[in-house]
Amino acid sequence: MPDRGQGPAGPRTGAGRPSRRVRVLLLTLGVLAVLGMTFSMFAGFWTNWLWYRSVHYSSVFSTTLWTKIGLFFVFGLLAAFMVGLNIWLAHRLRPPLSAMSMEQQSLDRYRMGLAPYKTWLLVGVCALVGLIAGASAAGQWRTWLMWVNGVPFHQKDPQFHLDISFYAFDLPWFRFLLAFGFAAVILCLIAAAFTHYLYGGLRLTSPGARATAAATSHLSVLLGLFVALKAIAYWLDRYGLAVKSSDFKATGNWTGLRYVDANAYLPAKTILFCIAVICALLFFATLWRRTWQLPVIGFGLMVLSAILIGGLYPAIVQKFQVEPNEQAKEAPYVQKNLTATREAYGIDDTKVTQYDGKSTASDDAKLRADANDAASIRIMDPNIVSPTFEQAQEMKDYYSFPANLDVDRYPTKDGKLQDTVIGLRELNLKGIPKHNWINDHFRYTHGYGVVAAKGTEADDGQPVFTEYDLPSKGDLGTYEQRVYYGEKTTTYSIVGGPQKEIDHPTDDNGEVTTSYAGKSGVNLDNPLNRAAYAMAFNEPQILYSGAIGKGSRILYNRTPKERVEAVAPWLTIDGDAYPAVVDGHIQWIVDGYTTSNGYPYSSRTTLGDTTADSLTAGSDNRSVVAPQNQVNYIRNSVKATVDAYTGEVKLYQWDTQDPVLKTWMKAFPGTVLPKSAISPTLLSHLRYPQDLFKVQRELLTRYHVTDPQTFLTGSEVWQVPDDPTNKSGDAVPPYYLSMKMPDQSKQAFSLSTTFTPTGRDNLSAFMSVDSEADSADYGKIRILKLPTSTTVDGPKQVQSQFNSEQDVAAAIKYLKGGDSAVEYGNLLTVPLDGGLLYVEPVYVRGGGLKYPLQRKVLVTYGDRPPAFENTLGEALDKLFGTSSAAAGPPDTGTKAPPAASDPGVQQDLADAQKAFDAGQRALKQSGGPDWDAYAKAQKDLKAALERAQDAQKQQKQNQSTQSKQPKQKG
Repeated sequence: MPDRGQGPAGPRTGAGRPSRRVRVLLLTLGVLAVLGMTFSMFAGFWTNWLWYRSVHYSSVFSTTLWTKIGLFFVFGLLAAFMVGLNIWLAHRLRPPLSAMSMEQQSLDRYRMGLAPYKTWLLVGVCALVGLIAGASAAGQWRTWLMWVNGVPFHQKDPQFHLDISFYAFDLPWFRFLLAFGFAAVILCLIAAAFTHYLYGGLRLTSPGARATAAATSHLSVLLGLFVALKAIAYWLDRYGLAVKSSDFKATGNWTGLRYVDANAYLPAKTILFCIAVICALLFFATLWRRTWQLPVIGFGLMVLSAILIGGLYPAIVQKFQVEPNEQAKEAPYVQKNLTATREAYGIDDTKVTQYDGKSTASDDAKLRADANDAASIRIMDPNIVSPTFEQAQEMKDYYSFPANLDVDRYPTKDGKLQDTVIGLRELNLKGIPKHNWINDHFRYTHGYGVVAAKGTEADDGQPVFTEYDLPSKGDLGTYEQRVYYGEKTTTYSIVGGPQKEIDHPTDDNGEVTTSYAGKSGVNLDNPLNRAAYAMAFNEPQILYSGAIGKGSRILYNRTPKERVEAVAPWLTIDGDAYPAVVDGHIQWIVDGYTTSNGYPYSSRTTLGDTTADSLTAGSDNRSVVAPQNQVNYIRNSVKATVDAYTGEVKLYQWDTQDPVLKTWMKAFPGTVLPKSAISPTLLSHLRYPQDLFKVQRELLTRYHVTDPQTFLTGSEVWQVPDDPTNKSGDAVPPYYLSMKMPDQSKQAFSLSTTFTPTGRDNLSAFMSVDSEADSADYGKIRILKLPTSTTVDGPKQVQSQFNSEQDVAAAIKYLKGGDSAVEYGNLLTVPLDGGLLYVEPVYVRGGGLKYPLQRKVLVTYGDRPPAFENTLGEALDKLFGTSSAAAGPPDTGTKAPPAASDPGVQQDLADAQKAFDAGQRALKQSGGPDWDAYAKAQKDLKAALERAQDAQKQQKQNQSTQSKQPKQKG
């Protein structure tokens, strides 16, 4: 019988290759995968375009997109062409015959294997190089736009006398071109060398010459190009010294030339440039000499020169010329750094005034009166009272306030401006009764209303609200109260369609519904749009849900910071947006900064480090600015607004002289409105931004000094103190306060901070900037510098004094009785008659309360023992040993009626005294404060005072009526 194993092979259908059905299935899956990836990329592009068009900033999207595409193709094709050309040239210059050697015989197998695929390999390599180079170039779109649109600063650097725009706009682009050139030449060199080796032009072990003449010439030209680029790099490095950062032991971080840079590195770079040019010419000369002997010698000389001239020589100059006489050698360069840094950060006009810090005034009554006039002292701390706002005004769990409220100015009924603590009742999705897709994205879509309270008053420990209830009512008048865009609104909503939204609750636990009538968001009527958003948000229900219909619009990118960053990607955004009621709308006000890292001689700062403080740590609405960004020039050049209802974004030019902003306005014409477009109402709510202030105060710890010799000694270096009210170790935040500096005739809305000497806790200076945007002094920085011969207590020492004072400590212990907790508010520092008045509100959480109530006020002045009383007025009276009535106009705390002879008034005052005494006894119960009894006593006190005031008003009216009656004739 024939052996079946030896028979002819039949057709094989299962072992070698997949069946036709499987191949079709795999091909179909592959096509679907490609289509899915393609549509996913299209969805991202399409939704971005729709969003930019919806906010009327499509020019930003198109300009950015076309710039990226242009850079991608230009540099991608250039890199691909250069690499492809050199591979083709190396292949064309291959020797006709390969040397007979083991090395070449081994390579023959590879050459034969690659031969059928040479074209495809060349295309593949070029495509890969082009994609990488193009992607890298596309990321430089900001650099390109700044270079092509750059405007002059009309200021020159002190070393090379070039306009600063060269360093800010030109040098970064030249450095990119140089880096691209290096990368392209190195890739060409590697590709050409590999091709020459593969086809026998380079031989490592074969007998005879190691390279053919053609390979030698080709590689020499590429090496010559590399060395020529190195020569250009040496030349640009000369200018780079003006913006180079280095460690300087006398001052720490340093930018710009020092003595060793100007007298060693600068001439060394020039010499190395000349050597590199000669070395490049020697490499090019191999086209005729066909030998690498001279180029190699030249290259070795260049490397040796770089070590000796570029490294050893500057070290010798530093060691033997600078260090023995550092102050004299470095002083001229320190002066350049001082001038440039102060100009670049806008602190060059800072007014430094000597201030005693200890008052010599002996008239306590005058001090008490001046304390009323020195500041509108804010006892409502916006960083503590948010839970109190929530308890009193949240109304529903699906509303919430930010952890840190804001401080603004609003007029009282008599037209005077008062410091106001303000917050929006924003949507809180975590508080929705039942979570599902419809509730989360269709029904609960917005917050509702403004809540505001006087910053200078408290009523039974609670805020005195000037805007309250739901819908909100009060002093702010009529405005659109719905909040569709806010700091806590981080998810998308679909509005305006068949599904009604919950507008706000009613008193009978019902709910009013609404449908969004604004033009914000993207229309979902189009099936293509729905499919794109279903893909972009990974939510297929958007594609087929019946809750979406005619008029449905999707809202997203809803935080003010997100929206401004999207429409102005060239801005650095302040970490704290704040709301204001402006012309019938709630507007979020966002400060935008233009920055640069190329201001000659100006020292760099890391924004994330300098803008961090005790409020940014763990806050949900305060963040540091661009944490990793290093800059050495900053301007608050743009004020932006985001409408809380429509989402409309407006950018206003604020700094009309800033060349960086002018450059971006050329790049994105029509996106920034002129400063004149700011309405008077909006102008009244603009303020000096906190993050810029924090950057400036960090620089002023060193750069308040203008004398280079003093700067070098470091004897006048300050530090920003830690927040004394907590143990976080973070910097004390600056605070807004209407106050009067010694050279001012009236109070101005200001942003203030304190400084202490490095490593010590006593006060070294007090800094304030005028924050009223409609004031001629807006942005004027004033520093009160305290004497170094005497010591004045700083914030930490004052807080320690508060805590250690026997009477205060005993009272705090009573307040902490039972399950109560004490929280300290912002420690405010106010200049007063040559001294410094410290004021700190004290809050208590107790009796099962989850929110703090302002119960006490701590004050101290100079060497006087601190006063710890129920109200600011009482604390100041005790501190200065006099009454507010004797001192002048009463402060804005609890007001007591003047004395009266009317028996009814006297009885009311007696009742008020009894209620006050009862409240004090309730606080001093042996088992801890009796909060219920205390609350009742406070209500009785308030009622008695109101009766007394009403009775006295009636008495005055009676007296006025009698005085107007005609006298009878006798």
